[in-house]
Amino acid sequence: MNTRHHHRVRAEVADGVARNRLVAIVLAALLGVVGFLVATSTAHSANRSSATVSLRKTTLGMVLVTASGHTIYLFEKDRNDKSACTASCAQFWPPLLIRGKPTAGPGVHAALLGTTRRPNGSVQVTYNRRPLYTYTLDKRAAQTKGEGLSVFGAKWYALSARGTAILKPAMPTTTTSMTTTGMTTTPSPYP
Repeated sequence: MNTRHHHRVRAEVADGVARNRLVAIVLAALLGVVGFLVATSTAHSANRSSATVSLRKTTLGMVLVTASGHTIYLFEKDRNDKSACTASCAQFWPPLLIRGKPTAGPGVHAALLGTTRRPNGSVQVTYNRRPLYTYTLDKRAAQTKGEGLSVFGAKWYALSARGTAILKPAMPTTTTSMTTTGMTTTPSPYP
């Protein structure tokens, strides 16, 4: 009887250990799912929370920037307050999305801030009736790598506090002429 009792106790202990392992595995899986959902929600809300639009000095002068200091661009193809940048375009030129109302930072005209509904239902910030975007290759604040690019069917420009495109100043061209005293180089007034 003692051996039988010993085997039964051993079987009960083994069942208990197996149950504890199963409970631990289920709890770990649930914690992983909860962690994933929290991380996804946090990342998603970082892209779609309150948006502050400010001014910052860049190589182009003072331009509109996001709360993190990244340059904001307009897309010339957009019409009537509506975005023409979707699908792969929006992967390279992420729209400035929001929940709620955008906030005007120093130097930004609050009356020019607004929103528009995108084709997928999300809400995008506008300025002077222009949907706003950032550029994925602007890795640091105040970079302006997207300025003047012509991709996805139109040009992209940083915005001024007035809500107009900032155009890069044309580089002065030079002309070379021969004179009896030698060669001279003078700047040309024409691009």
